[in-house]
Amino acid sequence: MRLEEAIKQNRQFVNELEKLAINILFTASWIDAGNIQRLKPFGISPQQYNVLRILRGSYPNAMMLGDITCRMIDKNSNATRLVEKLKSKGLVKREVNEMNRRQVDIEITSAGMDLLAVIDKDVDSWLESFSSLTNAEAEMVNIALDKLRK
Repeated sequence: MRLEEAIKQNRQFVNELEKLAINILFTASWIDAGNIQRLKPFGISPQQYNVLRILRGSYPNAMMLGDITCRMIDKNSNATRLVEKLKSKGLVKREVNEMNRRQVDIEITSAGMDLLAVIDKDVDSWLESFSSLTNAEAEMVNIALDKLRK
């Protein structure tokens, strides 16, 4: 569906750059809504999922909160709160570093790894929502988005 139809736009955009900005925001919201629905049965938010994936990427090494924060997709997320919620669910553990008492180490638990393994089994159905694009088109979009952020 064209953007103008999706947002019931009656007037023309000022130019293609304005349309691009609105289209990216609209599409990001659409993707986020789908991601929320995908993760809802697992009892985690997309931001919590992102933290778990970051910790899995560093496993078996623990990470400090600042290192997690700088790798997060949503830079406005409260990483401290996210880690606390994941800790209360038994998906991560947080411990004071024995070598440096001011450092808190955060690592994914086996329950966190197991949850990600279950979610990973569903990744193909999640990616189906992007199947209207060919791999070549997806590569072009990725290149354009990377270029936009330079």
